[in-house]
Amino acid sequence: MNEWNIQSRAHTCEACAQPFADKQHYHTLLLDEPSGLRRSDICEPCWQKQTAADQRSRAGFISHWQGIFEVPPPVTEVIQKGSAESLLRQLIEQNDPGHGPAAYILAVMLERKRLLKVKEHFKRDGHRVFVYEQPKTGDIFTIVDPDLRLDQLEAVQKDVAHLLEHGLSVPVAPVAPVETPVAVETPATAEAPVAVEPEPAPAPTEPESAPTPP
Repeated sequence: MNEWNIQSRAHTCEACAQPFADKQHYHTLLLDEPSGLRRSDICEPCWQKQTAADQRSRAGFISHWQGIFEVPPPVTEVIQKGSAESLLRQLIEQNDPGHGPAAYILAVMLERKRLLKVKEHFKRDGHRVFVYEQPKTGDIFTIVDPDLRLDQLEAVQKDVAHLLEHGLSVPVAPVAPVETPVAVETPATAEAPVAVEPEPAPAPTEPESAPTPP
């Protein structure tokens, strides 16, 4: 089971489509739909048009909480690279089940530092699912409890420490094969050309002496 996801706080009311004003109160519903968990942000006036019981009777209702809308910080105020929260976001975006225990430990760390708040927890398909909220941004994180045993904690903590120090490994681009010249061998049956040495020139003969007169 993999229920990780990040859902940002809406900037407008889902019911009336009016934008939220800074410091305006709003209501959030967490719904279990066929496509997965979904949040629904509704302004106070629209919420008052229906009773809380009516809202909780909606199909797939899981939880409800109230919040105060804050204007998003400037783009320059980005999450510090290498922080626990940015690492948690990267792990969730990768959606790799192998990083499930590390994501859970990071969420617990951030909760203890009061950087995340548990808004709800419930059971789904036999697993506990925690819903965390980032108070400043309003983003919610759904994290599945991996049911770690005590003898697994040390290895997961080492994994988290390694990820915080070195970050996620960047996949290496495949290296193009280098073409090497192929040596062409002469077949064994072929005979190498034999150098022909020139025959030595015949030694010069001495001319016969003329006969001596009597």
